[in-house]
Amino acid sequence: MREAEPERIIPALDRFYALSIPFSWLLLRCGAGLLLAIHGFGKVGRTAGPAELLKRAPEMASIGAELTFVLMVTEFIGGLCIALGLFTRFFAAAAAIEMGVLTFYIYWSNGFSWTARGYEFTLLWGIVLLVIALRGGGPWSLDRKIGREL
Repeated sequence: MREAEPERIIPALDRFYALSIPFSWLLLRCGAGLLLAIHGFGKVGRTAGPAELLKRAPEMASIGAELTFVLMVTEFIGGLCIALGLFTRFFAAAAAIEMGVLTFYIYWSNGFSWTARGYEFTLLWGIVLLVIALRGGGPWSLDRKIGREL
C-alpha cells in the first residue's frame, strides 16, 4: 500500500515537484548510463583492445583479456543502453556485478581512500546501478515504448 506524499512546507513548490518528479528517474538513468559509456569508450578508444588495456592498467591484468573485453562492452554498450532505457535491467545488473567485482576483488585491499584508488567510487557506482536494475527503465525509456523488458 502506497502512502500519500508528505505535505509540503512550501505549498507553492507542489506544481514544480509535480512536473519534475517524472523526469528525475530519466535524469539519473541517463546521467549514470552516459558516464558509464564515456568511461567504457575511454577504454575502447585509447587501446588496441583488451590486451593493450591490460598493459596500461595492471590492476586489470589479474582478471584476463577475455573478461576485460566483457567489461569494456558492458561499460560502453551497456552504458548507452542504460541511458536510452533499452534492456535497462540486464545491462544495469551486468554493470552492477562488474562494479561488485571491481570493488571487492580489485580495490577492497586499498581501503576507503581518496588518494589510493579506494573502493568507495566503485561501490557507489555498484549501488546506483543495482537500484537502476531493480527499478528498470522507468516511464521515459525505450523499454516502456516497446512495451517489453527483461
